[in-house]
Amino acid sequence: QVQLVESGGGLVQAGGSLRLSCAASGLTFSSYGMGWFRQAPGKEREFVAAISRSSGSTYYADSVKGRFTISRDNAKNTVYLQMNSLKPEDTAVYYCAATTSGALQYKYVYKYWGQGTPVTVSS
Repeated sequence: QVQLVESGGGLVQAGGSLRLSCAASGLTFSSYGMGWFRQAPGKEREFVAAISRSSGSTYYADSVKGRFTISRDNAKNTVYLQMNSLKPEDTAVYYCAATTSGALQYKYVYKYWGQGTPVTVSS
C-alpha cells in the first residue's frame, strides 16, 4: 500500500520559513517524479514545485520561484520543500504527490497523493 505522509506545516509570520517533508512508502521511490501542490480555501489545487526521479530537473510555479526549493533524498524515500520569505498568499494545505509521468507540472498525471499539511502565514 502506497503512503505519502507530509509533515512540517504550521503557523508562521510573513517573511518566515518552513520546511515541509513527505515520507513515501510502498513504492519504488526513485522511480517516481515527486511534486508539491497546494490548495487554499475556495480555490483549486495548484502546482507549486516538482522534481524528477534523479533530482536532475526541478520545476517551480512562478509565484514561488526564488523563494521555495524542492529536493529529495532517494535513500530516505523523502521529498522536501524549503519555503522561505513566506507570504500570506502562501497560506494553503500543501500536498505531495508521486507520478511516473514526465509531465511533472500537471496535477492530473499524479497517481498517489498525501493527506496534506496545513501552512498558515500571518501578516
